[in-house]
Amino acid sequence: MISVRTILTRHNLAPKKKWGQNFLVDGHVLQKIIDAASPEPGDCVLEVGPGLGALTQGLVNAAGKVLAVELDKGLVDFLSVEFHKHIQAEILEIVQGDILKQDIPALLAPYRHMRLKAVANLPYYITTPAIMRLLECGVLFESVTVMVQKEVARRMGAAPGTKDYGSLSLAVAYHAEAEIVANVPANVFVPRPEVDSAVVRLRMHPEPPVSADKALLFKVIHAAFAQRRKTLVNALFAAGLGESKEELAHLLTACGLRADIRGEALDIYGFSRIAGEIGVRGS
Repeated sequence: MISVRTILTRHNLAPKKKWGQNFLVDGHVLQKIIDAASPEPGDCVLEVGPGLGALTQGLVNAAGKVLAVELDKGLVDFLSVEFHKHIQAEILEIVQGDILKQDIPALLAPYRHMRLKAVANLPYYITTPAIMRLLECGVLFESVTVMVQKEVARRMGAAPGTKDYGSLSLAVAYHAEAEIVANVPANVFVPRPEVDSAVVRLRMHPEPPVSADKALLFKVIHAAFAQRRKTLVNALFAAGLGESKEELAHLLTACGLRADIRGEALDIYGFSRIAGEIGVRGS
């Protein structure tokens, strides 16, 4: 098997630090990502950041269609040659561009008759925006499998009351069920990043698990974690979500919660009850 360094040298390519390019070189980890994504012939897979195509190879071997979005033109040119047969067979389409700027629903519109999945090896500097883009783009993926820095992976699946729990945990919980399926050490990348990574599989909810107004729900959530050591009453009052602290304390007790509770103790359902009560009282 040709090494990543040999491929880079042979094709006059180099990892671009400004885009956070770190190429995965461990076949065992690649297989874990493929297993987590479970591509099948009836699937259309959106791959974000194909890089040198190590993961792309596994996807095109199993999925009915792969749409690979790559920002780096040099890598797009390389992939276009390496996967020429798959492109000609219309199994693979390579799109040059920034996933944060792509019209994802339009990109996937021709394949809505297929099961839609997403797989992403995300550069660290766009991790959270890219995850939220995939979750909120309006496409109902069956699953989203992402490799992210380990700290973010813990935050994505964190439970209430833990130090990693916060707004990202709740944003993910609104859209999906998160599971860390593999831990990935830094030494399986070229160049080696400064932190370890993890693979997270998000099984998307067909519908949100709560019925509260989404904008108000996340206004409450963001207020709760803007100053997470404050009680929820103080945090909501500081965000202008109540006329008085006394009113907010009564609101919490009406929701079956302690008046001195902190936001970090609440799950998505607790926040939904609060948002619903604020909505009723404000209407």
